[in-house]
Amino acid sequence: MIKINSHNIVNHIEDIFNRRGAESYLGEDVTMAQHMLQAAQCAEQSGADGSLIVAALLHDIGHYQNEIPETALAKGKNNFHEEAGANFLEDYFPLSVVEPIRQHVAAKRYLCAVKPDYFERLSQASIHTLNLQGGPMNKEEVKEFEKNDYLEECINLRYWDEDAKDLERACPSFSSYRALIESLVKN
Repeated sequence: MIKINSHNIVNHIEDIFNRRGAESYLGEDVTMAQHMLQAAQCAEQSGADGSLIVAALLHDIGHYQNEIPETALAKGKNNFHEEAGANFLEDYFPLSVVEPIRQHVAAKRYLCAVKPDYFERLSQASIHTLNLQGGPMNKEEVKEFEKNDYLEECINLRYWDEDAKDLERACPSFSSYRALIESLVKN
C-alpha cells in the first residue's frame, strides 16, 4: 500500500470513490458514492461553507475501513465508521471538516431525542442503524452533545445525510469537488 500523506490524500480518496463508490449503501436504494455526493450537494445548495461541504462529501468514508491505514484505526477505541473516518481524516483536514464527520451518528441520536418529528424522516435502514448505535440519547448525553463547538454543523450534516438517499437525483461528480477538497488539506 502506498504511504498516504498530504500530497496524495485527495488522490487516495478519489480512488476509493472510483473503485468502491458503486457498492450498495447499507440497505438504501442509492450507492455509497451517490449518497456521499448527494450529501455534499445538499450542503452546497444550503449555502454551507467549504469545510462543511467536504465534511458532507466524506462523512461515510469510514465505511471503507479496509482502505484506511491501520494506524488511523488504532487511534480510536472502536472501529465505528464515524470514528474510523474521522480518525483517518484528522491528519489531513481541519477540525471543521473532521468534527461533523465524527459526530454525524451522535447527531442522529441527538435529533431523535430532542425533535420527535426527526424520527419520521429516517429510512428503515437508518432506523435499524439507530438501534444498533444506541437509540436516542438520554438527557445526560443530550447535555454533553450540546457542548460541542460544532453543534450546528453536526446537526446540518445529519439532515443532509438523511436527504441524500434519492435514487433519481442527479448530482455532481467527485471531481467537481476536488479543488475544494485540495484547498482544505493541511500541509
